[in-house]
Amino acid sequence: METVGDNLIGYIDASSWNRQKKDKTMKSEQMPELTRHQSLVLEVLTQANEPLSAYSILDVLHNEGFRAPLQVYRALDKLVELGRAHRLETLKAFVACRHRHSNSHEANIFLICEICNQVTERASETLCIENFVKDEAFELRKSTVELFGICSNCRSGMIAS
Repeated sequence: METVGDNLIGYIDASSWNRQKKDKTMKSEQMPELTRHQSLVLEVLTQANEPLSAYSILDVLHNEGFRAPLQVYRALDKLVELGRAHRLETLKAFVACRHRHSNSHEANIFLICEICNQVTERASETLCIENFVKDEAFELRKSTVELFGICSNCRSGMIAS
């Protein structure tokens, strides 16, 4: 081992180096780097306690140079395409993705509290959607289920009252 400044430099053979380079390349291909606008929008979604509309995001990011809704919509479209965010169709709002998607045919299930607007995301293949679309010879590209109700925290508060 050799030290350069505060860094330890160890011996690495060519095959290990190529494998590490390939792993890094594969990771970057799997998750492309986000633009500044995409990163800012994702950060706002990640920190939000509830789903946000594009206009709500625009209000938050106005001081960051966002001036038009189109800037937000472009960033949101790309984040949704990359699987980093989801559009909740019934609310016309967006949330940050809270888990890694293992495959594109997985059912995204959102539990949406009608009191506090908290959204819990789950991925499930147990909805028998695959069997249904297979029976219909339908090519599934995306599946989203939005369930509305009252979360356990709000239910607990109602019981305590």
